[in-house]
Amino acid sequence: MKDALIVDAVRTPFGKRDGSFRDTHPQDLAAEPLKALRERNGFEPETIEDVIYGCVSPVDEQGLNVGRLAPMVAGWGDIVPGVQLNRMCGSGQQATNFAAANVMAGQHDVLIAGGVEHMTRVPMGSDGDDENPLTDTYFEHFDERTHQGEGAERIAEEYDLSRDELDELAVDSQQRWGEAWEDGRYDDQVVPVETELDGETVTVEEDEHPRPGTDLETLSSLPLAFREEGDGFHHPGNSSGIVDGSSALLLASEDAVEEHDWEPMARIVQTEVVGVDPVTMLKGPIPATEQVLEKADLELEDIDLFEVNEAFASVVAAWLEETGASGASWEDTNVNGGAIAHGHPLGATGAMLLTKLAHELERTGKDRALSTMCIGFGQGVATIIERV
Repeated sequence: MKDALIVDAVRTPFGKRDGSFRDTHPQDLAAEPLKALRERNGFEPETIEDVIYGCVSPVDEQGLNVGRLAPMVAGWGDIVPGVQLNRMCGSGQQATNFAAANVMAGQHDVLIAGGVEHMTRVPMGSDGDDENPLTDTYFEHFDERTHQGEGAERIAEEYDLSRDELDELAVDSQQRWGEAWEDGRYDDQVVPVETELDGETVTVEEDEHPRPGTDLETLSSLPLAFREEGDGFHHPGNSSGIVDGSSALLLASEDAVEEHDWEPMARIVQTEVVGVDPVTMLKGPIPATEQVLEKADLELEDIDLFEVNEAFASVVAAWLEETGASGASWEDTNVNGGAIAHGHPLGATGAMLLTKLAHELERTGKDRALSTMCIGFGQGVATIIERV
């Protein structure tokens, strides 16, 4: 089996809802990481054998196969094929895992994987969540349908988590993003985007959602988002931000790396996807982590850095409780801030998490990292990478 190497990884800044990307077409946003990867790595479009892009709401402006349209909008002509996939919140990470599998199997040598989500122009649920409810047959097999917010609330109850604990995690996430941004840790991975806003040309250079000055007092005053006051845990301050953004990784085989004189950042070691209870729905990172480690013949102690997507604070807290006794700790997890701070542009997030890890391994000289995400209707995805 061949090695799948991460040559480079980038993302756009994440614009807040109705922020600086509100007039930017999703196809243009999707093209930005592709243009940056080409500029940074000096390849011709025909070098790319496929583009695999995740997108959770592939309708309206994000329809028509945004994976195929992104390289065309990037100016690469008609030679580069592309495909869009939807594994809900895990789409960008699944796109990367599928691309890696292609390289490992010897089917392709150079691919780009990533994702895009413009949550302002194509709001969450636009793909029919409300207009096309589940078939009655679904309820012959499952008693109840919940939304993700309610799933997060039930996880908090199951693990006996308090709102204060979740708020503390959220404050840490915001502060970590602020420290990382000020320290320049995002400089090599976040590429500026020139776009039109209200008829004027602007350059977006920084994430717009983070509030690094957030404190516990501020969060304690926010109203609950999913339940009545006194009966819940989650609010906008300890849940992921709704943002617009895209991300992508350049993946290649060892032969391609040598041919193009590229210096790879990391190797994809192992990938995994699991199914879990669709009611609580968001516990997938726990078995996904366990199973990807088992497949890689590694222990948790062998991993130096973790990204656990902060869809909701309880998801990360539950993962830490289940894995903490075996070596995982908050100090090694989401070290540069997570989705509570920078936001969660659904289809782009998974590729962005792997981008963060590849750059952080390179910056710190550490060896291995693991990314995992919860997914709607009860799934989990995980990827292990190691520095080369």
